[in-house]
Amino acid sequence: MGQWRAMLYQTYEFQNGVIGPLRALADAGRIFNAHPAWQKAEPVSRWVDASLEMISRFTFTHARPNYSIESAGRTGEQRAVTEEVALSMPFGDLLKFAKEGDEAQPKVLVIAPLSGHFATLLRGTVKTLLQDHAVYITDWKNARDVPLADGDFDVDDYVAYIIRFLEEIGPGAHIVAVCQPCVQALVAAAVMAEDDHPAQPRSMTLMAGPIDVKESPTEVNDLATQKPISWFKSNLIAQVPSRYAGAGRKVYPGFVQLSSFMAMNMERHNEAHRKLYGHLAAGETEKADKIKRFYDEYFAVLDLTESFYLGTVERIFQQRQLAKGEFTYRGRLVNPNAIRKTALLTVEGGRDDICGMGQTSKAHELCGALRPHLKRHHLQANVGHYGVFNGKRWEHEIYPVVRNLILSVH
Repeated sequence: MGQWRAMLYQTYEFQNGVIGPLRALADAGRIFNAHPAWQKAEPVSRWVDASLEMISRFTFTHARPNYSIESAGRTGEQRAVTEEVALSMPFGDLLKFAKEGDEAQPKVLVIAPLSGHFATLLRGTVKTLLQDHAVYITDWKNARDVPLADGDFDVDDYVAYIIRFLEEIGPGAHIVAVCQPCVQALVAAAVMAEDDHPAQPRSMTLMAGPIDVKESPTEVNDLATQKPISWFKSNLIAQVPSRYAGAGRKVYPGFVQLSSFMAMNMERHNEAHRKLYGHLAAGETEKADKIKRFYDEYFAVLDLTESFYLGTVERIFQQRQLAKGEFTYRGRLVNPNAIRKTALLTVEGGRDDICGMGQTSKAHELCGALRPHLKRHHLQANVGHYGVFNGKRWEHEIYPVVRNLILSVH
């Protein structure tokens, strides 16, 4: 089994090495194609360049992209934004997007998923929230770059990081959890409430997260429950090669996660790339750039620790520990009924094929001690999973609901 774990990563990197020269050749071809003499041969030169660019883009990356949020605010009120690491920990940083005047605005911690992509996937979420808030985010690190000396990271550690980050931000903050970490966000809020922690959040927005996967199960839920946890450990866990800082660490590689997600919607991705080629060949730069920006982000992957990945599959998807009242944190049973001061908003997408309707709203049942005026649910019927937290529907229809909840209790 140890040999398989080593071979999984090595096979992937060997394939990347084989394709690398082809990408380099395509890049060289684009330089030649850009010569003024050849450019006169339109539209043939555009067709050639489009083909070469499609080849050169055929790769995954393992470095965090930039957030590239230089300014934010409402129309006519744009203010410069800078990134500051408020607190650095081995597996993730508390990153603040600082702007002039944000001292008087509600503080919001965006809790990003740790599921094979970097937190930069929530760039649009952050930029929209920056209109009216001082925004922080859980900026997770690639596990293959974290030395073994820094220890392990599991589901309980994720909860501990949320609590530590809220302590760093200080009392009165709000949390917005996106997708997978809705469970950990609810657990953190419950633990802090039971301890009457001074930094317990004033509001908690849970967006498209698997509080109870028994409700409207999706293909993702089915894949997580069809096989025993031993199968996931034997077939999907790899060992980080010696050339990386995390050498020897056992991880669930980001490239495996991404490949699985793509396989679920392969025709959609194929169609997107057919459109990309068509836009490039037609010289429709703006339309092409929109697709390229999405896939530049989508193809940037990070590895998860074995403990966190297997713990997520087993505790959240297979055993449904939180929904069944069996979730423990550091050995203590978690009691969501302890939450009495933190307002709750759940958001779901009517076309979400990752997190089905009813999975997130289950939180209202678990938080039974919350008074009715502190509980709200929003169903955005016309969006899929990604549209819940990014895009026009998020910005113009969902975000106002989030903002109003925060303002109502701040």
